[in-house]
Amino acid sequence: MDRKIIVNCNSRETRVALLEDNSLVEIYMERPVQESLVGNIYKGKVANVLPGMQAAFVDIDQERNAFLFVDDLRDSGDEEAHAGTRPSIRKLLHPGEEIMVQVIKEGFGNKGPRLTCNITLPGRYLVLMPGTNYVGVSRRIEDQDERERLKKIVEKIRPNQVGVIVRTAAEGSDQEHLEQDINFLVQLWDKITQAFKEKRAPALLHQDLALIYRIVRDLFTDNVSQFIIDDYYEYKKVLEILDFLSPSLKKRVFNYRNSQPIFERFGIEKEIEESLDRIIRLSCGGYLVFDKTEALTVIDVNTGKYIGRHNLEDTILKTNLEAAAEIARQIRLRDIGGIIIVDFIDMNNPQHKEYVLETIKEHLKRDRTRAHVLGLTSLGLVEIARKKVRRGLEAVLQQTCPYCGGKGKVFTPEVASSRVERELKRYLEAEKSEAVLVEMNKEVASLLIGAGGQYLRQLEKETGKNIFIRGSDNVHLEKFNILLSGTLKEVKRFAFPVKEGDIYHVKVEEAHLSHPDHGISRLSGYIIDIEGAGKMVGSMVEVEIIEVTNTFARARLKQYEKKGEQL
Repeated sequence: MDRKIIVNCNSRETRVALLEDNSLVEIYMERPVQESLVGNIYKGKVANVLPGMQAAFVDIDQERNAFLFVDDLRDSGDEEAHAGTRPSIRKLLHPGEEIMVQVIKEGFGNKGPRLTCNITLPGRYLVLMPGTNYVGVSRRIEDQDERERLKKIVEKIRPNQVGVIVRTAAEGSDQEHLEQDINFLVQLWDKITQAFKEKRAPALLHQDLALIYRIVRDLFTDNVSQFIIDDYYEYKKVLEILDFLSPSLKKRVFNYRNSQPIFERFGIEKEIEESLDRIIRLSCGGYLVFDKTEALTVIDVNTGKYIGRHNLEDTILKTNLEAAAEIARQIRLRDIGGIIIVDFIDMNNPQHKEYVLETIKEHLKRDRTRAHVLGLTSLGLVEIARKKVRRGLEAVLQQTCPYCGGKGKVFTPEVASSRVERELKRYLEAEKSEAVLVEMNKEVASLLIGAGGQYLRQLEKETGKNIFIRGSDNVHLEKFNILLSGTLKEVKRFAFPVKEGDIYHVKVEEAHLSHPDHGISRLSGYIIDIEGAGKMVGSMVEVEIIEVTNTFARARLKQYEKKGEQL
């Protein structure tokens, strides 16, 4: 498999894409105002202890206090915990107490960051874990002889009473490289402990590296063929870091200088946009549907246009196998965390079910974030649990719609017009002015006015006000704006952008609903009904205004041009 790391830098944000066989599988973004807190180490002050939740809130000098669960306290591994009972957090922490903590999960929504007292310091090849006393080896190193070799080296070079995990990047490394790494991490830990003694809480003791350098440390290994970056300064910095970490990888680093933006050159922008879509098309003709709730993410698999060549079971298996691979990629790309439920197309053959499960498991092995495929439920659903560390791609790039509040749907024009009418009546009851000019969505305006203005006349009669309505594409379907209120003369002068006898060049936008032989045009939202222009939609026409009313003007044709032709 060919793996590439593509880096796009500018003053506003840094973006890093991981490609596998030229397909985007992971995307990382960091902005100066939204730097990640994960990995940072703080001297925090316990703000309050919550025995009912077995947790505490800790002040680390952020917008919200951070959350520390009892199982993330180093002391929770004592004899009482091993005996099968969880110690009360009241015994372990007290308000006002100063403790060293590390952020392990970003804050989400109204939740603050999550903390642990079990500090980890990642290096290139090793992870130092002060406070523990064992050596572990990454599960991704599968060769048993290599695992034993690395474990023996680390046992020999690690300090007493310090735990170490051997990272995947250490595979094949000699003792000298491992020793350099552990010496660096031990020195870093000494600096952190010294800062803890000297600083007053809350205080930052150690900040993890910026995004590009974390990627170099954690992702840029021998199985990456190219590291391409479009900023010359950062390119030189990466080379400097590799002088210390892995000099042999320097020849794989390239400075991108093409005029075409780097993410466009590699097709990454398009893939990012597609990853935000609810529906993802499969090459076989099937498709996936993603629905996210507060509690879980549901993925539905459909055959779509794919009808297969042989029989129904083969068609279903092929669709499900392709879906399994794509789902694993989308989970990584979208960074979906928590509970994931996949509704594959029903399979009767037990062997086919096993093929699909093994396919999704195999593809998820490439994921650095831990994910567990829990198997099929009695309803034929596949359950996946994936650790949630960062905000997902959707949360990073999008916000809740300010109009629908996240519902994803709006009222129909008919329902919206009734609601707008009721709200407008309430407003006009308190309004003392003689006339008002109201702006609203053009579909709602049309329904509120009614054929020949009959509904608007009724509304004026009920409210005792002169009402002028202007339709606009820029107003939300469920909203309206009061542009002007005052005397009838004042509002009329502002409401009518045309007067009888004027000549205008306008574009015919649509045919009239009630009179198809008439065409509709608009000036500042004001409707112009053009006699005889029903078949000229899209054409520029010259018209003369022959009548002006509260809601529209009537006009007749003088000259017109077809699309693309001059008058």
